[in-house]
Amino acid sequence: MTNNEVQTDTGSKTRQLLGMKGAASGETNIWKIRLQLMKPITWIPLIWGVVCGAASSGGYVWGLEDLLKAFTCMLLSGPLMAGYTQTLNDFYDREIDAINEPYRPIPSGAISVPQVVTQILVLLLSGLGISYLLDLWAGHEFPSMLCLTLLGAFLAYIYSAPPLKLKQNGWLGNYALGSSYIALPWCAGHALFGQLNWTIVWLTLFYSLAGLGIAVVNDFKSVEGDRQLGLKSLPVMFGVGTAAWICVLMIDLFQGGVALYLITIGQNLYATILLLLVIPQITFQDMYFLRDPLKNDVKYQASAQPFLVLGMLVVGLALGHSTL
Repeated sequence: MTNNEVQTDTGSKTRQLLGMKGAASGETNIWKIRLQLMKPITWIPLIWGVVCGAASSGGYVWGLEDLLKAFTCMLLSGPLMAGYTQTLNDFYDREIDAINEPYRPIPSGAISVPQVVTQILVLLLSGLGISYLLDLWAGHEFPSMLCLTLLGAFLAYIYSAPPLKLKQNGWLGNYALGSSYIALPWCAGHALFGQLNWTIVWLTLFYSLAGLGIAVVNDFKSVEGDRQLGLKSLPVMFGVGTAAWICVLMIDLFQGGVALYLITIGQNLYATILLLLVIPQITFQDMYFLRDPLKNDVKYQASAQPFLVLGMLVVGLALGHSTL
């Protein structure tokens, strides 16, 4: 085997383990297969959302106890609940994955359906248990962490499972996904270290409309399979070109809307930084995504999303320094 073949094989196995596009079948280790189902690459935004929520609470203190609380909340939001969501989604997407991504564990036959169901239940029950323990640890009179986890589990179910299967609707499905990746972990981090209030809830739900745009990016890799199975993703409904413009406009405009809100509460410096972080996103949208969204979706995400997530932290810090 040549060096190039070795590098290609290694890269393929890494993508497979992380749950990324472009993997290959053939893995036999059951624990690696289970990890692949949980798509570790998707944990990062939720973990980051917890960080933003802790920042916006204004109550996080650099010390061992708060660090352990934050780490436990990241474990809840990322490996457990995101892992539950992704495994559940793969379970209900067996048919479409057989078309779009036949190397995935279930359509490839690498793991049985009963094993998948067991994994879903273990992840869900573990998440509910840890969320309740976090409520006790934080001294909450109302179990806000448990309620947020239940809400996340419910959204994950109706997103993937019939009869609702929100992912069949490009608008509802992508907003459910965007809010799960921004609003829910943000509210969890805020509730753990501060007092969750309606201002934070509504602001993060508004911010999630930018997350809807990010979620649409993931639809371009499965246009053909979605069309065959009648799923109404935005690229299927509006065509690839129009959907790409809808995607980038939502990403940019709703970040701009959050910046305007920061100005109204006197956080002008943070608002300026947020707007400056939107500029490179627009640049990469023009360089990659708008020119060929089918080819450059992954390249665009790798280039532009770091600026979006940095903007989220900027907003969190701004809220933490305000009177919210």
